[in-house]
Amino acid sequence: MSLLDILPLEDRDTVQNAIRNKPELGGGPDHLWQHVKADGTLIDVLTYWRSTAFRDRPAQLIAIMDVTEKQQAESRIAYMAQHDALTGLPNRILFHERLDEALACLRRNNEKLAILYLDLDQFKNVNDTLGHPAGDLLLMAAADRLRVCLRESDIAARFGGDEFAVLQRGLSGPEEASALADRIVKLMCEPYEIEGQRIVIGASAGIALAPDDGESADLLLKNADMALYRAKEDGRRTFRFFEVGMDARMRARRVLELDLRNALAASEFELYYQPLVNLETGVISGFEALLRWVHPERGLVVPAEFIPLAEEIGLIVPLGEWVLRQACTEALKWPGDLMVAVNLSPVQFKNGDLTEIVFAALSSAGLPAARLELEVTESILLEESKINLATLHKLRALGASISMDDFGTGYSGLSYLRAFSFDKIKIDRSFIAELGESDDCMAIVRAIARLGSSLGIRTTAEGVETEQQREMLRDEGCTEMQGYLLSRPMPACDIARFLTLHNDGEQEGLPERPELAECPRDPVAAA
Repeated sequence: MSLLDILPLEDRDTVQNAIRNKPELGGGPDHLWQHVKADGTLIDVLTYWRSTAFRDRPAQLIAIMDVTEKQQAESRIAYMAQHDALTGLPNRILFHERLDEALACLRRNNEKLAILYLDLDQFKNVNDTLGHPAGDLLLMAAADRLRVCLRESDIAARFGGDEFAVLQRGLSGPEEASALADRIVKLMCEPYEIEGQRIVIGASAGIALAPDDGESADLLLKNADMALYRAKEDGRRTFRFFEVGMDARMRARRVLELDLRNALAASEFELYYQPLVNLETGVISGFEALLRWVHPERGLVVPAEFIPLAEEIGLIVPLGEWVLRQACTEALKWPGDLMVAVNLSPVQFKNGDLTEIVFAALSSAGLPAARLELEVTESILLEESKINLATLHKLRALGASISMDDFGTGYSGLSYLRAFSFDKIKIDRSFIAELGESDDCMAIVRAIARLGSSLGIRTTAEGVETEQQREMLRDEGCTEMQGYLLSRPMPACDIARFLTLHNDGEQEGLPERPELAECPRDPVAAA
């Protein structure tokens, strides 16, 4: 055999020319070659050679090192450095490289592209309930579905956790990005079968277009992330395009988050209390504790603005504990056996120590557990239902009563009434608002009141504002009511006066909206 016989056909001319033209120079391993083995397979080699004489004839002395395994190992390392180990998708580093390349082409060729930033809705719940192995299998299945949605020119990457990104090149218009996002969201929302369990999650996506929304990788990803946040705010399982105003909203949110983190330490929170009245007797049965944030610059910040944010950043746990302690302390000052109702967030159930926190609040205040009512929504039974049900039973064992808030607005309230014997169900204000105007609302209220009566569960109507509503609720057998007809929420220092006026039948003497400045700041709240 000649030297050329062990070279691949495509390399033979190059090697032959090198030997013939400059044989005296010899050579080192500055180029990776391939050689053909006897069985026809190729191996990677580094080749060293120099000119010499053999039997008085010019020759080349050649040493060859097989580096096939070394090359394969290096290729694996290079692949691992640029790809996600779990899903096999490109990682953030490779995605950035491809995005930079695409942006360079975009400038030269006047092209358009889209960045889709995605994450999986409710993925954390799967991890928490079924464990990380099941979560990993779910991520792999989600990545496979993502691949199915893409064109050959598109690139998908996993950025970590349940976050994914897609680079869509060669767009003719935003409708193509919209169509891709719609395909992805719909496919991700279909049920998964993981280890014999049927799992339903969802996906949300944010879209940024280049060059309209930015011409740098960092700016496009930032804008797509802001659009993703908007999609989550709008209910998840959807997608949103980036809009210029989102940046200002995101900056405002960051400022609000910083202020919120400082608010608890700065004693900026107050509890207001809204009375509940027995519809049959007209006697005040208790008060619901409602959290208010008195910001030094913004003034009174409504709960709808800061409670979702507090839940998202985990501040709701220490904040909820403060509310429990403060409400129990205040309730101890009230006469008789008046109840205090405190709302619990689903996030508080996830910490695992909610029962201990409630017990500590009752013990610290010296309040009998029978005077504490804990309000929950259906969502705590929709997620991690077995764990949360066990927690509800523990709270009931302490002696506290449990009520279901916003009844009728969720998914399957009737099945939850079977799963746990609630002491009270609260009829959502959306049904009360249209009493006397909507036959449907009247029918729903009647059905809930009769259901409660049949099961021995008290019913409370929220948001009662007119005498007509009160009379209709009483006629239908509703147990309790709360709302502006009776009183707006009031600070703790107004409760004694309210009770006196109510008992004397002089409610009109109470101001419609007591201001914080009208009563001294509570020393416990200020501590």
